[in-house]
Amino acid sequence: MSKTLMIAGCGDVGSRLGQQLSAVGWTVYGLRRTVAQLPAGIVPVAGDLQLDTCPAAWPSEPLDYLVYCAAATQHDEDGYRAAYVDGLRRVLGWLAQHGQRPKRVLFVSSSGVYGQQQGEWVDETSSADAQGYSGRIMLQAENLALSSGLPASVVRLTGIYGPGREWLLGQVRQGYRVATEPPLYGNRIHADDAAGLLAYLLQADARGVALDDCYIGVDDEPAPLHEVVAWLREQLGVSHWAAESTVRRAGSKRCSNARAKALGWMPRYASYREGYSAILQQL
Repeated sequence: MSKTLMIAGCGDVGSRLGQQLSAVGWTVYGLRRTVAQLPAGIVPVAGDLQLDTCPAAWPSEPLDYLVYCAAATQHDEDGYRAAYVDGLRRVLGWLAQHGQRPKRVLFVSSSGVYGQQQGEWVDETSSADAQGYSGRIMLQAENLALSSGLPASVVRLTGIYGPGREWLLGQVRQGYRVATEPPLYGNRIHADDAAGLLAYLLQADARGVALDDCYIGVDDEPAPLHEVVAWLREQLGVSHWAAESTVRRAGSKRCSNARAKALGWMPRYASYREGYSAILQQL
């Protein structure tokens, strides 16, 4: 079932997605500024999502699917708006410019749109009312995708980890200390599973499966941060502690993947234990 896919903002997760689908016969285009970093199997499209000019290598053939998975390089309100709202608007314009109407658009969003902070369980029907600029702007971008006139779904990914995303391992090695009460729940998904969920949704749509307009991408086991740190300390053989407790982020919620699993998707790494075990074996 050969299909054509454009991945706009083809970074780490986008490249993993492209490799998975090119391996099963899809034609995959990857748009990014530095196309030399694209893996084999992805057709390079050099372009900048922050410029109005359509990339010269934009394909002329019909595109069956668009995945928009840009990442902000400037982490302030202007940077987020440029990456997620303005960039998406440009790509939708380039589609129209070429007379392309994909069967579905997937917008890769974030669980940061949720404002819950007391360890509540969150699913796709939960209120998304984050107060910070990042969550608010991401919601604006979601609405832009959903009101584009094209069939669209948003995929709210949780904390992505994997090879090259090893911040927590480094902190644990330095004696990272976090409070145990109240527990600070975190949600995560391995980069391969994030790409795998996107691939699963695209292939399901291509088979004619009716998709919802929103999915959460998360593993099976949201866990308190102190529990994850304790497990990693044991795996790494760390016995010392930093002088003070530190937490890099606020918020505490537990995200459910029940909707994605009801569709038939299963994460390869069911929890942080399986995911980090694989990373530690590679290291």
